[in-house]
Amino acid sequence: MPLPLEGMLVVALEQAVAGPMCTCRLADAGARVIKIERAEGDFARGYDDAAKGLSSYFVWLNRGKESVVLDLKSAGDKALLEALIGKADILVQNLKPGAIAGLGFSHERLRKDHPALIVASISGYGESGPYAKRKAYDLLIQAEAGLASVTGGPEAPARVGVSVVDIATGMNAYEAILETLLVRARTGEGADVRISMFDAIADWSTVPLLQHEGGQSPKRLGLAHPSIAPYGVFRTQDGADILISTQSDREWRVLAGEVMGDAALAADPRFATNVQRVRLRPETDAAVQAAFGRVTADDMIAKLTAHEIAFGRVSDMEALGAHPHLRRITVGTPAGPVAMPAPPQRKTGETRSYGDVPALGAHTDAVRREFLR
Repeated sequence: MPLPLEGMLVVALEQAVAGPMCTCRLADAGARVIKIERAEGDFARGYDDAAKGLSSYFVWLNRGKESVVLDLKSAGDKALLEALIGKADILVQNLKPGAIAGLGFSHERLRKDHPALIVASISGYGESGPYAKRKAYDLLIQAEAGLASVTGGPEAPARVGVSVVDIATGMNAYEAILETLLVRARTGEGADVRISMFDAIADWSTVPLLQHEGGQSPKRLGLAHPSIAPYGVFRTQDGADILISTQSDREWRVLAGEVMGDAALAADPRFATNVQRVRLRPETDAAVQAAFGRVTADDMIAKLTAHEIAFGRVSDMEALGAHPHLRRITVGTPAGPVAMPAPPQRKTGETRSYGDVPALGAHTDAVRREFLR
């Protein structure tokens, strides 16, 4: 079965996480992705050395790409980039605003000279507006857009433990490119697509913003839900932390009456609705904790499972690595094969293979010969 983007050429002027997140998904879908790097390489190559001496970030997001080193101040290398763009279906770039124009590849010129080209530009705050020229990285936007204010415990704001802004932005770019490919298939026209990190995470923060503007500003509750109770972590007799979620008043009655064995609590009108339980969160949580504290983790999990109450163990990375539900792929790298979590997309009857992570400049000479004949 052919992959959906086979035959498409993507040129990637990218570094760090957001741009590579987008083009990794394009490569997974079958596109040929040529990644343009400076002589020192994408700076994400140096973020850590945890993956067999290579950067975990780079290994995660650059499988299946070709690495071409160019000096874009050089006329010859700029000519190669021009030739690549002339054959490309998609150009993804996350240089700072104005940088690509400074190199002679302005949006306007690209649209005029290559009308079928899809140009996807990723930036911190967009290319206009009061913050357009600011440098922007994942954690800076988590703070600036208010995400950190609703993350963590009561004592202080916190960073989300993965690069959530970059990931959101990269996936928004991927989605926008796929939409534009559908339009281009009908019209033949490319597009100038722009995605900002701030917009991506502001969109994801809609619920807490609407709650705040509605007079119900969310509080930081750690591993608890600001709008639902009980929805949080409770410790069993043998010290296991289990996070449970009740999504309806019916589920609350099942939890209280069947799992906790407290028929009186299940019928207590003070706890009858979620709004009331949130208002009485300390009392609600104390009752649940008392019930959890009387039984072992195995017994509580058996009860939760039998009565279809949603739950999850509070795991760490060691537990994830050994999780029975974790699927992995193995990707070749210059340092040897690396196993990592599999992408979430699965299609019945399709088995995908994933390309290798390139060494810096591994494809420069071959691409030069191919495109500058």
